[in-house]
Amino acid sequence: MTKQITVPIALLKPSPWNSNHVSPENEIKLQESIRQFGMFKPIVVRQIAEDEYEILGGEHRWDAAREVGLTEVPVFNLGPIDDILARKITLADNARYGQDDTIELAKLLEEIGADAELQNVLPYTDADLNSIFSSVNIALDELDLPGGFEETDERPTEPSPEKIAKTHTIMRFKVTLADSEKITELLTKVKKRQGFTAADDLTNAGDALVHQIFGATADESQD
Repeated sequence: MTKQITVPIALLKPSPWNSNHVSPENEIKLQESIRQFGMFKPIVVRQIAEDEYEILGGEHRWDAAREVGLTEVPVFNLGPIDDILARKITLADNARYGQDDTIELAKLLEEIGADAELQNVLPYTDADLNSIFSSVNIALDELDLPGGFEETDERPTEPSPEKIAKTHTIMRFKVTLADSEKITELLTKVKKRQGFTAADDLTNAGDALVHQIFGATADESQD
């Protein structure tokens, strides 16, 4: 009896054992996602009566759909399965089996442009995004300080119709999450202290890093 159908949203009800919770901020982002992209992912349900379905996966999508005014939603109906199997499926649906590769995620965000409109639907805070970009652009534990470093850009470059002098490059490194938090905090302090606020976030962070590196180098040369 497993099949995908579209049903009135009022025929669905949440299960009493769902342990997955979403913050109020992400609830708003989920609603905005549905407004922009629609219900591209069906809700997983089991049938408990002729016209009644219990949600096993996608309760937050169902709730967000109601908030934005949808009257029908796509569902993946598993039929009248028993309680034990239903609970197992809920756990499996809530689990996340993969983990984002930070470098690949940052490249994807750069390619599509992590603008304000996209941030309205992504489950990332500003701190999360800063941490993602910092983790691929900076790694103090892999830099040979204070002896200097080489700039590299691993991304393939595309020919530009206009020849514009290149003034900056993105350096990519991989750091631990703990290091990423420390680096982000350090560069935030340096940016504020030195007034590096005129350019975009990546350039401001780069200016802060260069100041921190070569400032330390200059201090050691005077000792």
